[in-house]
Amino acid sequence: QVQLVESGGGLVQPGGSLRLSCTASGRIFSIGVMGWYRQAPGKQRELVADITQIAGTDVASYADSVKGRFTISRDYTKHTWYLQMNTLKPEETAVYYCNADGLRTWDSDASVGYWGQGTQVTVSS
Repeated sequence: QVQLVESGGGLVQPGGSLRLSCTASGRIFSIGVMGWYRQAPGKQRELVADITQIAGTDVASYADSVKGRFTISRDYTKHTWYLQMNTLKPEETAVYYCNADGLRTWDSDASVGYWGQGTQVTVSS
């Protein structure tokens, strides 16, 4: 059974920083893409950043709104990925979800996507 558990959310002042972590557990063989999404009240869930490996190199992509301020990274051996968020803005208050896309386990040939339970990030003075 695969589970994704996030941590690191909380309350931060505008301009502050937070680091989110997500760890996937279970009999995981590989993960295709590791990502972070967020959903603000009354809005659709949106992709914030994701990271994958291409030809042995980590390749990250970001939403335009967070480029230069957020950094996604990963420790593949621990099935853990991170989102460093700097210079946070009040409008970035949301529930942040981690996502594992194209996850394969040792027990199945299927490639499946999984979501974490979400962690609240509140940017407010």
